[in-house]
Amino acid sequence: QVQLIESGGGLVQAGGSLRLSCAASGRTLSSYTMGWFRQAPGKERKFVVAIRWSGGSTYYADSVKGRFTISRDNAKNTVYLQMNSLKPEDTAVYYCALSRHIGSRWSQEYDYWGQGTQVTVSS
Repeated sequence: QVQLIESGGGLVQAGGSLRLSCAASGRTLSSYTMGWFRQAPGKERKFVVAIRWSGGSTYYADSVKGRFTISRDNAKNTVYLQMNSLKPEDTAVYYCALSRHIGSRWSQEYDYWGQGTQVTVSS
């Protein structure tokens, strides 16, 4: 059984930075894509960014390009989301998830999900 555990959320002022982590266990990840999604109160869950574990190809939502960076540490089975120049509209619960689909941006194509971590950006 795959487990995904997120950490690193918190409260930050607009313009600040946070780094989220997602540690995966229970499965070899080489054939998977790891994605981050976010969900604001009363809104649908939206794609943020994804990384293909093998090869490291990355896929970004337009709203975060140039501000967010995804990376991975193969030895630790961990993916990081560095978030810079944060805006109040980035406020949401952030979820990491695993998909067998390469570079998927669709939540329906993700099989495993973490519990989520809250990111709050104050203006």
